[in-house]
This record gives sequence, structure tokens and C-alpha cells, in this order.
Amino acid sequence: MFQKPVDILAIGDMTVDSFIRLKEAGIHCKVDDRSCEICMPFGAKIPYEYTKIIYAAGGASNAVIAAARLGLRSALVSNLGTDQPGKESVAKLEREKVITKHVRNHADRKTNHNFVLWYEDDRTILVNHVEYDHSIDALDPMKSSAPKWIYLTSLSSHSTLYEKALIEYLDARPKIKLAFQPGTYEIERGVEELKTLTQHTDVIIINLEEARSLLRIIEKDVKKLLRLLHEHGPKIVLITDGTKGSYMFDGDHYYHMPIFPDHRKAFERTGCGDAFAATFVSLLSLGRTPLEALIGAPVNAMSVAQFIGAHEGLLSLQQLDWLLERASAEYRPREI
Repeated sequence: MFQKPVDILAIGDMTVDSFIRLKEAGIHCKVDDRSCEICMPFGAKIPYEYTKIIYAAGGASNAVIAAARLGLRSALVSNLGTDQPGKESVAKLEREKVITKHVRNHADRKTNHNFVLWYEDDRTILVNHVEYDHSIDALDPMKSSAPKWIYLTSLSSHSTLYEKALIEYLDARPKIKLAFQPGTYEIERGVEELKTLTQHTDVIIINLEEARSLLRIIEKDVKKLLRLLHEHGPKIVLITDGTKGSYMFDGDHYYHMPIFPDHRKAFERTGCGDAFAATFVSLLSLGRTPLEALIGAPVNAMSVAQFIGAHEGLLSLQQLDWLLERASAEYRPREI
């Protein structure tokens, strides 16, 4: 049993990310600069500058590390192998003061390992999902006290196992809030198949292209996308759009929030979306309003973009507030 109530309990797959900094590649984009491809000669030896390994990566792990940096008591439900990358990942979480009692180590499986092909300020990720024998013990009320928030993110092909138990758990404890950041597999299933889950969701966070895929529509009007997602149950809908900022619908008002201004060029963008999402939910858990959380979330995303991987740039609450106090008057949400 947790000694104190947990602020955020995240559920999701964990990975190890190996960054490969490419020296030479070609980038080909369509006119709108959204659909781009990275190109390298097939069969050639491609030079790279260096590599860097980030342990305890993945949406759920990134979220609890962000929450812990902001001063919240956070715990993780995830799966790893008993290999060295798995051991390094647990050690990383414990150094970040994340509760790891529900991280399961599987002797017969390896830890998920992604390779990040990093060129200029963006990347392409080669992903691999190991199938584990999953357990939902963390949702057993006899084994853990109820958290304030549950943060559900990418679970690959086993997400339905958690969803049924999670919905039953939330039905019995209506005070617990659910944040949902859909991963690739959840998006592939489509919003209709996820409806029992989204109807229990307090906050859903998703990027623009993922929102279109989840809803199975090609739609340019972001307000329509926000409204359609809201109609499926979430009380607050957040859609991120990279350097164009983010959008929020709270059921009454639509807002656009710009990115936090930074004179520096982004160094590497992996984890910016996770930092934004986790910071928004963490600030709500700390008692801030949705608009205050919307203003604070881009600050952490900006900071993460100046480092390799999703963790190094994450801020404390004091650092985040210090930057907010010095933001220009133009940095504010606007109704749309």
C-alpha cells in the first residue's frame, strides 16, 4: 500500500530510446510542409555523428518523470525485461523519485527498444513492441490507495486488457480523474471502439494528425475536431499542432495557445508532446485551472526541445513559474 496518496498513476509501455544523430540525409516535403520523408541511399554506408541512449522512455514514463519534477507523487504501471536496459530504466525512475512497485520485470522477455533517427531538429522513430504477460494488479484496491489522476497512454495491442478493468475501477471511484493520451494502437482502433473509455475521460491530449486519424476524417477546421472529440465524452479536449501551438475545448469555449517563445532554435523535439500533456495534467492536479494549465504546459515543451530525449529538459515547478512570470504579454490563450 502506498504510504501517501499518489497524485498521478501512469499506465503505459516503457522503452529504451537509442538516438542516432545523422550527418547526411535528404528531407522531402509536400507543399504544406506537413508530410515529409527522410531519404538516404539504399545499400550505402550512412555516416552518423554520435549516439545517445535514453532509459525509461515512452509516454507513460515520460509523464511520471515530468510529474515528479513538478513535485507530484507519481507511480508507474509498466513492463520491462530483466535485461540490463530494463535494470537501467528502473534505476532511472527511482532516481527521479517515481514509485516503481508496479513496474513488472519479465525474465523471458527483453525491454522495448526504439531507434531514433535524428536529423536537424526532428526525427523518425523505429519502434518495437514486445508482448508481455500483463497484469492489472495496480488497480486492485486492496493493494494500492486510489490515485488522484490516472494517466493512460500507449499500450500497444494489450490495451483492451487494461481498459475493462480501468473502467470498472473508475465506475467504483468517481472522484478519480482520467487523462488519456492515445498511442498508435489506440488511434488505429478508432474513436468508436474507444467510446467506453473516452466517456470516462476528463482530459484527452492528442496531436492534430492523430486527431484526424482517431476520428477517421480529413478535416482542416480544428474547432470541428475539438467538438467531435468532446462529443465522445472527454470533458476537456487538447489538440497540439507542433510549432503552431495547441488548442483546447472545455465544452463552452475554444482556445488557441501559442508555443512558449524561445529565441533559440529547437535542438531535438522528442518528448515535447509528452512534456506538454504531462505538465497540463500535473498542473490540474496541483489545483490550477484548465486555462492556467494551458499556459504552463508549453513552457516544459519548450525546455525539452533544447535537449536530447524527453527527460533532461523537464522543469521543476519553481523553474516553470519563474519563466511564466517573465513571459511577454503576447504569450496568452486566445478564444477562437
